[in-house]
Amino acid sequence: MLSDLQVRQAKVTGKAYSLVDFDGLYFYISATGFKAWHFRFTWGGKRERMSFGGYPALSLKDARNLRDEARAMLAKGINPHSERKRKRHAIVLAGEHTFQAIYDKWLAHRSLSLENEGRQSTPKQIGRVFAKDVFPVLRHLTIYDVTRAHLLDIIGRVEKRGSLSVAEKLRTWFSQLFTYASVVVPNMGDNPAKDLDVVAMPLPPVENNPFLRMPELPAMLQTLRKYSGRLNTQLGLRLLLLTGVRTGELRYATPDQFDLERGLWIIPVVRLKQRKQLTKKKRQRFADIPPYIVPLSLQAQEVVRHLLGNLKPAQVYLIPGDWCLKNPLSENTLNGALKRMGYEDQLTGHGVRATISTALNELGYPPKWVDAQLSHADPDRISATYNHAEYVEQRRVMMQDWADRLDLFEQNQVEVASTHLTITLQGLPTIAGQAAAQPPALNPNAPQLIVAPAPDAPAVPASVYRLSAVHLPEYARPTLSEVQRERLQLLEIFEASHNLSVADYAKLVGKSRRWITYEIQAGNLLSIHLGHRGQRVPDWQLDPIKRKLIQAVLKLVPRGIDTWHIYHALLRPYDALGKCPVIEAVDPTNLHLAARLVAAHAIETDELAEQSEASPVLARQTVERLVKTAMLVDMPEDPVAR
Repeated sequence: MLSDLQVRQAKVTGKAYSLVDFDGLYFYISATGFKAWHFRFTWGGKRERMSFGGYPALSLKDARNLRDEARAMLAKGINPHSERKRKRHAIVLAGEHTFQAIYDKWLAHRSLSLENEGRQSTPKQIGRVFAKDVFPVLRHLTIYDVTRAHLLDIIGRVEKRGSLSVAEKLRTWFSQLFTYASVVVPNMGDNPAKDLDVVAMPLPPVENNPFLRMPELPAMLQTLRKYSGRLNTQLGLRLLLLTGVRTGELRYATPDQFDLERGLWIIPVVRLKQRKQLTKKKRQRFADIPPYIVPLSLQAQEVVRHLLGNLKPAQVYLIPGDWCLKNPLSENTLNGALKRMGYEDQLTGHGVRATISTALNELGYPPKWVDAQLSHADPDRISATYNHAEYVEQRRVMMQDWADRLDLFEQNQVEVASTHLTITLQGLPTIAGQAAAQPPALNPNAPQLIVAPAPDAPAVPASVYRLSAVHLPEYARPTLSEVQRERLQLLEIFEASHNLSVADYAKLVGKSRRWITYEIQAGNLLSIHLGHRGQRVPDWQLDPIKRKLIQAVLKLVPRGIDTWHIYHALLRPYDALGKCPVIEAVDPTNLHLAARLVAAHAIETDELAEQSEASPVLARQTVERLVKTAMLVDMPEDPVAR
């Protein structure tokens, strides 16, 4: 049995030797003077040796403790040497398999299948949700350390703020992620995401998208014609009414999809809602799936021609985003416009499709034509194939008739516009219930389905009721003053979906309303206000980088500046940032430049506003100067010092 003194005085002899302690512990001295603790034991009939560590880093007492732990393992039938290797390997695995690392691999793998289905928005949505709700809790944990309690806590917070649909998505994504991890991560163990739905809060009953019946169309069309917001938004809603496409198909429409010579809108399969069913469940290739062919009425062609005629060089989509030409129209823009028109809870962008479907079926058009126009599955077919490329010429006639009826509705010609069709078969007796479902034959000698108004329908020439889809008729010309128009534009911006009430913003960040109000007053949070409507907080500030940008700007500008000037400056494109709005283009590498650009523009605008009150002539001169110099492409280092 060794003592501390014996260990300290052990000599280097030029030859390796060991001093025996007891119970298999040895003090080893090498020929060169290296000293270490060894443990020798028998395993499977063979002598084995393992090193505990060097001396003096590991004392005699510590070495004996490790020896006792190793002997306890042997008593349980565990090889201590192999167990130590396993633990070291587990540490290496834990370093390689952080939650963030496995998430990145899972999302990359999932994106491959989503790309085949044409669903590029889903990875972005997953990224936004995880960045906001998951990574603040799990980013630095290993995948081994994530427990069911962690996942339930995250989902519980999401449910608490009322985002039940996001919570449901998170449960699905967690299940997929940990199922993936159980395959690619060694020794993963139990799946902590299993059965999370057992304690889920019940989702509210599914509500169908509200839609309008034909008698309600005149008021809606007249209100749409007088819409005081952006013309592109109005034309987007009108194009939905004239075609019946989905809002996503409209938002992501690109100029190359339109063939105006043939009067067709050809939507590639990558944009179709059914791409998942067709590519994954039915294992069809994109190349084998026909595009969604949408015949365009004369009114729809006028809208498209106007939008194509106003394309900007950097524009990607037919209808660009409100703030960046490279982005599509926001998913909330169309519904927000309907809300401002007074149709909240009465009509949605998707409800336009139900409006068209209901009307065309009530008018007497064959259901197969209507389903093909709306790109619905044919339920009568065994394979339930999608017939979005069928009945093109029949649908062309149907949609032109529908567009003309919309013009009639707008002019309060409800009786004429609602006239039911008479459908007959020439050359054969009509069989009840079958005539309407049979498409016209292409053979001129075969029986043909003739679609025509009822014999007693009032005759109204097309020239009388067909309206321009773009230009305002006399009755709808606005009589607003410039001040009223500017205020309406501010109101549209103020009520945009990304501008949240103080209460809603507080709920999202888990703070009290009082705290958010304090942050606004302290100059740490940007808010805008409009008359008696209170304050709105842009949700950009939920993003850490954008929050840093706005806080930097608030420090650069003088206190008391009109926050609307900061808001508009954040949405202004700059050449130095790729001609995209600052709020979209900002990243850690250009944060300081972006802050200086925004602050300088906000200060300049604020000075201009003060000058306009003192001298209108001087204000006009300043405006002209700003326009000619493109406003702040070259600017001083310190905008406040100006």
